[in-house]
Amino acid sequence: MHDIKAIRQDPAAFDKAMARRGLPPQSPAILKLDEERRSLQAMIEAAQAARNARAKEIGMRKAKGEDVTELLESMSLNQDIGEATIERGAKLAIELHELLASLPNIQAADIPDGDGEEQNVEIRKVGEPKKTNEKIPEHADIGEALGMMDFERAAKMSGSRFVIMHSGLARLERALAQFMLDTHTSEHGFTEVSPPLMVKDSALYGTGQLPKFAEDLYSTEAFGETISVPDGDFFGFIGSNQVIRDELNVKGHVIGMGQEKGQLVFKMPIAKHWLIPTAEVSLTNIVADEILDEESLPRRYTAHTPCFRSEAGAAGKDTKGMIRQHQFYKVEMVCIVKPEDSEAEHQRMVGCAENILKKLEIPFRTIVLCTGDAGFGSYKTYDIEVWLPGQQRYREISSCSNCGDFQARRMNARFKAKGEKNTTFVHTLNGSGLAVGRALIAVLENYYDPTDGGVFVPEVLKPYMGGLTKITKG
Repeated sequence: MHDIKAIRQDPAAFDKAMARRGLPPQSPAILKLDEERRSLQAMIEAAQAARNARAKEIGMRKAKGEDVTELLESMSLNQDIGEATIERGAKLAIELHELLASLPNIQAADIPDGDGEEQNVEIRKVGEPKKTNEKIPEHADIGEALGMMDFERAAKMSGSRFVIMHSGLARLERALAQFMLDTHTSEHGFTEVSPPLMVKDSALYGTGQLPKFAEDLYSTEAFGETISVPDGDFFGFIGSNQVIRDELNVKGHVIGMGQEKGQLVFKMPIAKHWLIPTAEVSLTNIVADEILDEESLPRRYTAHTPCFRSEAGAAGKDTKGMIRQHQFYKVEMVCIVKPEDSEAEHQRMVGCAENILKKLEIPFRTIVLCTGDAGFGSYKTYDIEVWLPGQQRYREISSCSNCGDFQARRMNARFKAKGEKNTTFVHTLNGSGLAVGRALIAVLENYYDPTDGGVFVPEVLKPYMGGLTKITKG
């Protein structure tokens, strides 16, 4: 979410930031809505003040026994006009809020401009791919040859982009996740969390997946309800009221609007829960709608969860194997920090993810994403790509993003410095530490033994494998 005050102060700078994202100027439409909204707000406040004064006058005249019929008729007429103005103002507030919510985060000044991944810039490369005269098979061929990876049976029960693993590979997947969690909690200072896997609209709105990326998500459905909001701050409630953010602003879920006994009434369609596409959603929303003590920052959370993605925008890509699945496991890192600490925390987070690969002794490289390849909520993103001998290329295994206060504004997550009266939005960061399935792929291909088709167990994983040093068929 963007700061409307900052856009008012320097619309040209905002349009320049959006241009780096490939968007035309946005400030004219934003400021037009904002100006009309503020004008109506002033009219409403003036009308309310006049109504209060007239009500007081009616009370005084009644006390004196004077006729108040004309005043009552005048109040009734003004009330009708006021209600129409209020409804228009509320709709404008929603339009403005949805427009701001649809725009991506601004980008850091020091990241490269570009249209796509070709303009990403390599920062460093760690480890050299092992040289061998043997052609290394891809992970799916290795797993199927071992008899421990079954795509065909998974497709029978779930469709494409699912897999069944068992025996040594199932244990290897579990070992990788446990190793990552242990490293992040014991060495990197993260707090392990077991979060919900199903969340409400507001959680996905807060981290930026909704409303823009609804087609990439899986949802469940339940019956909705009618909610009401107190008649009063018609322009402020959109950003600050949990119920409205929960049910209204994510996808424009208003199907009816009226006024009843001082309440704005919103009739909701069928309510939904969503399966998380990443634990970033659950972990970041831990601080939603909270005012944190400065002393509690930074907060560092990690979790191992399944993730669910429809991959709607990836039709035809990576259809073979485990690279891109509808269900996969990931160990996620989320950090909540003060604004002045976010850049250093970003570097720290990248280092934590890199350390996992260093311990696994698998070659990788770290790149900074250009403006055209960065995610919707990203202020700055580093991707870590692992070397896959079977594909003879680097593939993403972690994406670490500093979102600045973009998510915090959507979640209304703030902190208060000691001795200060005002609050400040926190900065949020997230990163994979790592994608477990892709780490498994990397182990299979980098530790493959061409002499018998087996896979050696990396040294750091041996304590988690019950003494097994090599995964072999049978």
